[in-house]
Amino acid sequence: MKEALPRLLLCAPSSGSGKTTVTCALLQALIRRGLRPVACKSGPDYIDPMFHTQVIGARSRNLDLFFLGEEGARALLRRNGRTGDLAVIEGAMGYYDGIGMGEAASAYRLAMATQTPAVLVVDVRGKALSAAATVAGIITLRRPSGVAGVILNRVSPMLYPRLKDCIERETGVKVYGFLPQKPECAIESRHLGLVTAGEVADLRAKLDKLAELAEAGLDLDGLLELARSAPPLEVSEGENLPVIPDCPRIAVARDEAFCFYYADGLALLEGLGAELVPFSPVKDKNLPDKIGGLYLGGGYPELYAKALSENSSMREAVFQAVQGGMPTVAECGGFLYLQKTLTDPAGTAWPMAGVFAGEGKNTGRLSRFGYVTLTARKSGLLGPAGSAFPAHEFHYWDVEAPGADFWAEKPQDGVTNTKPRQWDCAYHTPTLYAGFPHFHFCAIPQAAERFVRAAAAWRRNHP
Repeated sequence: MKEALPRLLLCAPSSGSGKTTVTCALLQALIRRGLRPVACKSGPDYIDPMFHTQVIGARSRNLDLFFLGEEGARALLRRNGRTGDLAVIEGAMGYYDGIGMGEAASAYRLAMATQTPAVLVVDVRGKALSAAATVAGIITLRRPSGVAGVILNRVSPMLYPRLKDCIERETGVKVYGFLPQKPECAIESRHLGLVTAGEVADLRAKLDKLAELAEAGLDLDGLLELARSAPPLEVSEGENLPVIPDCPRIAVARDEAFCFYYADGLALLEGLGAELVPFSPVKDKNLPDKIGGLYLGGGYPELYAKALSENSSMREAVFQAVQGGMPTVAECGGFLYLQKTLTDPAGTAWPMAGVFAGEGKNTGRLSRFGYVTLTARKSGLLGPAGSAFPAHEFHYWDVEAPGADFWAEKPQDGVTNTKPRQWDCAYHTPTLYAGFPHFHFCAIPQAAERFVRAAAAWRRNHP
């Protein structure tokens, strides 16, 4: 099946080039024009889509080739792109940077898989002819490169016309405008990337200013024309999943402490028949009524350890639910919440739900970072023994006993000959998955179905 979908992919030679700033500026400018852009993010990042959705107001989703494969990424792009006028995809890291030293799961591979014109965001501070060399290197490393345009970032309006002429003359690639350097529009960072949308001071004003800069400096008409030049998106008909009867209610932790979820993964649970009921482990005193399952996602529980600990009635409710066999998925931050204690950034240990006897502590560095393939050592909530799941880890806090019911292995990049790193992780029982690895349920629909079926069965047995 082929379907027209105007689309662009914004990429860069490296992280730190300003992709997120340019993407937000472009999205905001398009909305101010009366358009309905749909935003997408390559890779597993949770936070940029939160910005796009909660603050800019653009529907935003993840397109991750490691999780979804090329066909799955195209399917989600089509499904979400239908809701708007065009799709703006933000690449992760450098354009060609994928797994290890290879290009697998990179923004480049996503551009190729979806036949999306790529626009290279180049930070040209301190550069002249070298800016053209940067562009030339990107477009010649792979043929075709997919790069159809350039946006210059952090350049003065006076220098821009000369740099534009230089790059177009030397490389033959069209330059679609610029953004000047504006430190007052910068978005702060923290250990997991950008801060969550609700915490950025004056973010609305910053984004309005960025939109004004985009309207003044970017060739919006040219970018729209480039987006419309993308060929029709070709997608196969997907598998029809069953709708689980009884409409089981699954409580999903959604607040400032727990906010890392893939929107398409939640939509899949709903498509399987689940009713997702949000609740706050920080503010609510009890779990929602008549639930059959519990989903504790990732986030920043360490920053809210005191508030989580002082909400003793919720800690006790979660403990009783998990111990009572309610089907539960607890990823990363949710796994930390199930520990005996969690240490905040100041070093104070606060009591948590106490399902596990561990102590969540700051290691001062990323632990077991990146994509992994998990193989279940024992049958449980998500699948039988021997089943494999794509996942990823990204955390600074750790526990001494992170579990051993799965075997985790870093994927090979197909370039280097280094031995893949392997380790034990996570807990898996007939009613529980708890561990640091995050999942995208669209990558493991059978596991999502098992979770929803288990929630429905638990509710029938516990009216």
